[in-house]
Amino acid sequence: MDRLIYTAMTGASQTMGRQASVAHNLANATSTGYRAEEHRLRAVQVQAQGLSRGTALPTRAFVVDASTHTDFTSGPLNETGRTLDVAVTGPGWIALAMPDGTEAYTRNGSLELNVGGVLQTRNGVPVMGDGGAIAIPPDNKISIAPDGTVSLVPETGSQALVANIGRIKLVNPPEGDLVRGPDGLFRLAAGGAAPLDERTRIASGFLEGSNVNPVDQMVAMISLARQFDMQMKVVSSAEANDRSATQLLQSR
Repeated sequence: MDRLIYTAMTGASQTMGRQASVAHNLANATSTGYRAEEHRLRAVQVQAQGLSRGTALPTRAFVVDASTHTDFTSGPLNETGRTLDVAVTGPGWIALAMPDGTEAYTRNGSLELNVGGVLQTRNGVPVMGDGGAIAIPPDNKISIAPDGTVSLVPETGSQALVANIGRIKLVNPPEGDLVRGPDGLFRLAAGGAAPLDERTRIASGFLEGSNVNPVDQMVAMISLARQFDMQMKVVSSAEANDRSATQLLQSR
C-alpha cells in the first residue's frame, strides 16, 4: 500500500512538471534558435530517519526529477536577407557579454545596433568581440563573414575601402558542459568563458529556427495527460482499498 501511494502520488506531481516543460517547448516552437528541453524522471527509495538514518525503506519509493536534458539538434535555417541576421551553421554558439562581466551563449542571431552603434541582441545584450563589444560607426555598410569577422564599407566615397572592425566570438564547448539559465541563455556549468573555436561558422542573412517538433510535443502532451489520469486513478484505488481495510478491522 505504501509503495503504491508514494509512487503514484510523486509520479503524478512530476508528470505535471513534465507537462509544463512540454508546454514551454510548444510556446517556443517558433522562437529563433530555441533548444527543446526534456525532464527525465527516476524512482528513489525513501530514506529512514532516526537511529536507522540512511537505510532505504523497501516498501516506500517516490519519483524525482533526475535531470533536465536539452536537445542540441540544429534547427532549420530560414533566409531573411537582413545583414544583421546570422545563423550558426552546425555546432557552435554566439558569445554574449553579460552585464555582470560573464559570458553567455545563444543560437539566436537576430542582432541589431543600439543608439551607440554597439552590436547586440534584441534583448539588449552586447555581442562579444575579440576586443570587447563591437561598435559600428555610422554611415557604413556592414558585412559579416562566415568566421564572424565584421567588415565596413563607407556608404559615401571609395567603395574599395573595406575595414575590419572586429570579430564575433564563436565558441563550441562540449554540450555536457552547458547549462540553460532562467533567461534562456546557456553558460558553462563550471563558470568561466569558452575559448574561441575557429571551426564554428555563421551564415549572414539567415536565422535558425527552433528545433521543437510541434507534432512530437503534442503527442507527448497527450501521453502525459493520460499518464497523470492513470496515476490519479491509482491513488483513488489505494484510498478505496485503505477504506475497505479499515471497515474490516472495525467490524472485528
